[in-house]
Amino acid sequence: MKLLLIYTGGTIGMIQSPEGDLSPFNFDEVLRQVPELNQLDCDIETIQAWEPLDSSDINHNHWIKLADILNENRDQYDGFVILHGTDTMAYTASALSFILKDFSKPIILTGSQLPIGVLRSDGRENLITSVELVLCRLDNEAPAIREVCVYFENKLFRGNRVFKRSSQAFEAFSSPNYPILVDVGVHLDIHHEYTLKPRDHYFFDPKMDSQIAVLKFFPGIDESFLRNVILNSGRNAIILQTYGSGNVPKLEFLSDILDDARDKGVLIINASQCPGGGVSQPAYASSRMLRHAGVLSAGDMTLEATITKTMWLLGQGKQGKVFENLFMENLVGERTISPLQRSR
Repeated sequence: MKLLLIYTGGTIGMIQSPEGDLSPFNFDEVLRQVPELNQLDCDIETIQAWEPLDSSDINHNHWIKLADILNENRDQYDGFVILHGTDTMAYTASALSFILKDFSKPIILTGSQLPIGVLRSDGRENLITSVELVLCRLDNEAPAIREVCVYFENKLFRGNRVFKRSSQAFEAFSSPNYPILVDVGVHLDIHHEYTLKPRDHYFFDPKMDSQIAVLKFFPGIDESFLRNVILNSGRNAIILQTYGSGNVPKLEFLSDILDDARDKGVLIINASQCPGGGVSQPAYASSRMLRHAGVLSAGDMTLEATITKTMWLLGQGKQGKVFENLFMENLVGERTISPLQRSR
């Protein structure tokens, strides 16, 4: 089997300078630090996507470049591992899950909290196990994993279901609203009932529209701020990070602002500030107003998935009801559809 290892940068490929700063170093050095890869029964080829970047510098243009690399090499390789910084790994994984919808081959992003050259680095195990997971096959020799995933600290997550929960712990990622795909211990315990089932409708269109904004509600938020962000920022979509299950304060002017936004064609989306649980708009009177104003519920999607799904749908030219219908669908396992969410 053939595997393509793609290096983008991040802590896994960093080296500490005499001043104590971390900066990227040669990709070949990353591989030299993990000689165990040579023991695996596969041909591993490598590519550097660009000059190594701290993942905080990665944006939608880099997602498109990565998607291009994956698409161009889809038929030449049995699977892919992407080495990526942890800060925006969940964003990249979510974006790729939409751009490469129905890719139907394993794409696993991984990285580390400590540079791979450091004695206690978590990078070696993360990289080795990511490769092993890509190589896993079913009885019919089809890949056991056929979606975009994040592997970190003995767990394989669906890529559009994770967020970074800690800047210090090796267990850096969490998926509160969807089960783990694989638990890694002595054995690789694959939970096949939770993995994405392949479909034969692969269509590649990597366009993204980054003209969106995220507005986080906080106690004391005022009309001027809301009006400027929602109506005067020139964004095509605004994601409201609301309280709890999708609640907002009872502000008399908010309903008028949302009505004006709808008249201007600005899409408004309701996403919870809570990583676990998600939005249930009709549950409380304070959220029912949003539903009546035509605000879309992000349901139990992560903020990363909500942002990247919105960018991708807008990039495909989806507007109005077409956007609304597709946003509310579960396209690549990114959300759970409940009766409350179906009713918006």
